[in-house]
Amino acid sequence: MNLADCYQVLGLSSGATFQDVKASYRQLARRYHPDVSSGDQRAKDKFIEITAAYKCLLNALAEATTGQHPGYASTARERRPGRSSPPEKNTRKPVQLQLDPKLSPVEAQLKVGCYRQLQELLKTQRFPRAIALVEGLARRLPQDSEVSQWQAIVYQQWGRHLIRDRQPDKARLYLQKALRTDPHNRSLWAEVEKDFRCLEQSF
Repeated sequence: MNLADCYQVLGLSSGATFQDVKASYRQLARRYHPDVSSGDQRAKDKFIEITAAYKCLLNALAEATTGQHPGYASTARERRPGRSSPPEKNTRKPVQLQLDPKLSPVEAQLKVGCYRQLQELLKTQRFPRAIALVEGLARRLPQDSEVSQWQAIVYQQWGRHLIRDRQPDKARLYLQKALRTDPHNRSLWAEVEKDFRCLEQSF
């Protein structure tokens, strides 16, 4: 059962919140529970179906709420900068992905899947592949501001890596791209300023 089917079974539109999913399931479960409709096989089958849909959506929503932003932890209004140590050594608070209700189920799945891949690529410092992934996602979801944030953060982390790798010109290029991609992110600006100071001191 795919996500679109799950939403349909529970009588919801794609992108419904966890609270919507929970409320709809409870309402339907009370109606079709075997204890209420004893001996009605269709009701029993319906109860099994809505329970399966509920569990499937819970799993999908859990995947979207238990990761970390690539590079920064998120607060309600602004992300905090990540530490300069390698990503796998960072300790960050879980954050919630912004699953826009306008996204189709396929797009929502794509975003969650790419997010998880991006986390793994950053953890292993495979920055060129991370850039290719997030740029492809940005082309697919051009209006998604969160994807733009990820893209900017990946550029900044790659720029920082290039500084350590003694490639100042290339580092400067990607740091500038980070600022152009997410120009209103004050946390990102603070991190990029640190990187530019490091460039000036080192080269």
